Amino acid sequence: MPRALLLALALLAPNAARAADPPNVLFLFADDMRADTIAALGNKHIRTPNLDRLAARGVAFDRAYMQGGFNGATCVPSRAMLLSGQSVFRIDEKLMRDETWPEAFAKAGYTTFVSGKWHNGAPSVLKCFQQARGMFLGGMVDPLKGNLRDAADGKLGAPQLAAKHMCAVYADEAITFLNAKRDKPFFCYVPFNAPHDPHIVPPDFEVKYDAEKVPLPANALPQHPFDNGDMALRDEQLLPWPRDPKRVKAMLADYYRYVSYLDAQLGRILDALAKSPHAKNTLVVFAADSGVARGSHGLIGKQNMYEHSVRVPLIVAGPGVAEGKRSAAMCYLFDVLPTLGQLCSVPAPKASEGAEFAAVLKDPSRGARAELVFAYRHVQRAVRDDRWKLIRYPQIDRSQLFDLKADPDETTDLSAKPEHAGKLKELLALLAAQQKQYGDALPLTAAKVLPAEWTPPKPKKKE
Repeated sequence: MPRALLLALALLAPNAARAADPPNVLFLFADDMRADTIAALGNKHIRTPNLDRLAARGVAFDRAYMQGGFNGATCVPSRAMLLSGQSVFRIDEKLMRDETWPEAFAKAGYTTFVSGKWHNGAPSVLKCFQQARGMFLGGMVDPLKGNLRDAADGKLGAPQLAAKHMCAVYADEAITFLNAKRDKPFFCYVPFNAPHDPHIVPPDFEVKYDAEKVPLPANALPQHPFDNGDMALRDEQLLPWPRDPKRVKAMLADYYRYVSYLDAQLGRILDALAKSPHAKNTLVVFAADSGVARGSHGLIGKQNMYEHSVRVPLIVAGPGVAEGKRSAAMCYLFDVLPTLGQLCSVPAPKASEGAEFAAVLKDPSRGARAELVFAYRHVQRAVRDDRWKLIRYPQIDRSQLFDLKADPDETTDLSAKPEHAGKLKELLALLAAQQKQYGDALPLTAAKVLPAEWTPPKPKKKE
């Protein structure tokens, strides 16, 4: 071989090796964040400059979903679904039974790191991740007064009061991790507890919203029209009935401010990544564990099957991903890590059942799942296809049918319209088929049907 050609190949070899390096993963995860709270994706009333720039360099999914849960704290099953790649019908919420996706990444040679909210039991933190810092092991808390724990010597240390807002601590820890020198690819998972209530940000955070100027959701109601099976749990008692528009708008103003604060912390992490040697070879994912009602359909919480509660934001950016695109492909959250595994050549854990959609990231016009099924406790089931959605309430023998193409806010129930009887029957059959596929044995009509009418509980007397 000529000496000149050998020299040229030698010069090219480092670049070829570098191009073949497996991509890193930075996964940023929010808590109770509606899919419609990102400015670049259509919300003109909120400020999210950092999520906007992430969307500008990646693919934003308009139909990504969490599948539901069998308890009111749906973030617990949602996070378990995400990390295990399993459906809500098959997960171990404590993440101890099966190998998880972070474990699979570690087995494939990745350094795995987590900082943030962990709502799936302390024992599974270090089962799933090699490194853990600034861990909050709980659900709701004043984020200015939370206790955090670091891992050392294979154990979680004693809880210590956070020195600042917990979300800022998570960002600090993620930035420190990104700045550390390493010779292996990494999987960095940062699960925030924002914008879950209480909606508390540092007093000096400059972004504020005028409640009078924050619009009510298009599907806002003073009260949900019937008993959905869980009408008076904690989340729904955050505001009294009927829902006062002024109080809903005030709640939304605080909620939007918390979203903006989260966005600022995301910006700090994204800035650190951009300045690091990993900038060009890191897949960045932003998603949330669920949406939330915040006045929509007369509800406040997320324990329902409406789009505002089961649909979640999902943005993916990085090497090989189309830039500045939106996708209508339908997917579950538990499909996301199988997709990253495909992109990173990480073999799937045996129990993972998610369907990867890597092809959509290159060509956002492609489809993914054809239909999706949802579940909440024994009181709600739902199914959707490309256009239609059925919500079934077995305990009260009631259905809702929505044409999501014509009615994305789900304001017009078509289930009683004679012209849609065929579609209702078709979707009931689809729901039953999906239940069978996932091993869900819940009858779609209860043995003893309960009244659909519901009366709000009387306010508790102040002592």
